Amino acid sequence: MAATEKAVLVRITGIVQGVGYRYWTESEARARGLDGWVRNRRDGSVEALIAGDEATIDEMLAAFRVGPPASVVEKVTSEAAELPTERGFRTLRTE
Repeated sequence: MAATEKAVLVRITGIVQGVGYRYWTESEARARGLDGWVRNRRDGSVEALIAGDEATIDEMLAAFRVGPPASVVEKVTSEAAELPTERGFRTLRTE
């Protein structure tokens, strides 16, 4: 990872499960060259760790607020996080 890269942990709430949000997130993140992961949470939210340069992270955060067509995003929160240990982007199991 380049020294200018950072990571954020993102939580998305609303109608974000059962609407393809994880698949969409993985596709969008890979298209932007971001590293990290996405997973459903048992509370009905979606959580993602995204890592890359600041401008690309900001772009992805804006995309999270819109989401895929069937979703209804109510809130997107983010906080600084540790960089992931693996390159690439993947979907994890529900936690």
